[in-house]
Amino acid sequence: MGMLTIGAFARACRLSPKALRLYDELDLLRPARVDPATGYRYYAPDQLEQARLVAWLRRLGMPLARIREVCALRPAEAAREIRAYWSRVEAETSVRRDLAAFLVEELLREPGKDTDMLELRYCAHSHPGRVRPANQDTAYAGARLLAVADGYGPAGAPASSAAVEALRFLDTDELPAGDVLNVLEEAVRGATEAVRGISDGADENGTTLTALLWTGSRLALVHIGDCRAYLHRDGGLFRITHDHTMVQSLIDEGRLTPEEATAHPQRALLLKALTTGTPDLGLHEARPGDRYLLCSDGLPTVVPDARVRALLAGARTPAEAVHALVTEANAAGGPDNVSCVVADVVTA
Repeated sequence: MGMLTIGAFARACRLSPKALRLYDELDLLRPARVDPATGYRYYAPDQLEQARLVAWLRRLGMPLARIREVCALRPAEAAREIRAYWSRVEAETSVRRDLAAFLVEELLREPGKDTDMLELRYCAHSHPGRVRPANQDTAYAGARLLAVADGYGPAGAPASSAAVEALRFLDTDELPAGDVLNVLEEAVRGATEAVRGISDGADENGTTLTALLWTGSRLALVHIGDCRAYLHRDGGLFRITHDHTMVQSLIDEGRLTPEEATAHPQRALLLKALTTGTPDLGLHEARPGDRYLLCSDGLPTVVPDARVRALLAGARTPAEAVHALVTEANAAGGPDNVSCVVADVVTA
C-alpha cells in the first residue's frame, strides 16, 4: 500500500533505475518490497529522503563505501562526515589547482619573455639529533636538484639514500624545461623501485621524499610524506607542501587543531610514503631573492614556523641558514633526525 514503482521512485529521487538496482546489489538502498513472482522492486515514500541523500553524495563524488557509512549515521554525525570528506577533497585538489593555473599561464606566456638569467646558491646539512642512535635522513643539494628524504624502519637509512641517489642524475642531465614534470615523475618511479629493492617488500621499511628540480626560471616539486618545502619571499614564509600524515588529515577535516596535533600520540603516522602512494607534483615560478627550504620533520616538530622564518631571514648565506636551523632543532631537544636544504635564487 502506497508503494512506488522503481520508475516512479527514480523520478522522485532523481536516481536512475539502473543506479537503484546497483545500490540494491551493494546493500546501499534496498527496496521496501520485491515481488516474488516478477522480481520487480517497490519503494516506500519514506525512503525518498535517503535516496536523495545518496544522489547528492554521488554528485559530490563520494565513494559508495563511504556513502553507506554516512547513510547509517544520525543527521548531525552525517553532516560532520560530509564536512570532513569535503575538507579532504579540497586539501587533495589544491596542488592540482595550482598546477592547472600554472599550466594555463605557461601556455599563454609570450616566447622569449624571460630575460633574467637565474641560478641557485645552495647548502645541505643533516644531523642525527640528540636522541636517535642513527641518522635515517638523506639531504642533497646541487645546481639543479634539491632533495630531502626521511627513512623509516630497520632499513630506513639505505631507503632514504637510495631514493635520493636515484634522482642524482637530474643534477647533471640537460632538462627540457617544458617537459620537466614528466622527467621528474619518471625519475621518481625509478626512486620508488630502488626503495622497493632496498626494503625487500617489507612494509616496515620505506622513506618519504621531497625534492625540487631547477630549470633555470622555475622549480618543479615532487612531494610525498611529511618532509616539507617552504618558500621565504619578501619577508614571509609559505609552506608549499602538504603533509601526508594522519594528524594532517584530521586537521584538514576540522577534527584537530594544529596545536593539538603537536601533542597527538600518532603525529608521526604516515598516510603515504614513496612506495605506498602517489606523490604530489607542482611547479613554482622563481624570483630573484627567493629562499627555499626543504627539511625533514625533525625541524618543524620542535621549531615553530615563526622561528624558522626568523632564522631564514637572518642568515646571510644558505650554509649559515641550514646550520642555524639544525642547531635550533637540537637546542629544542633534538628528538629526531633533522635535515635541511636551503637554496637562494640569485641573478647569474
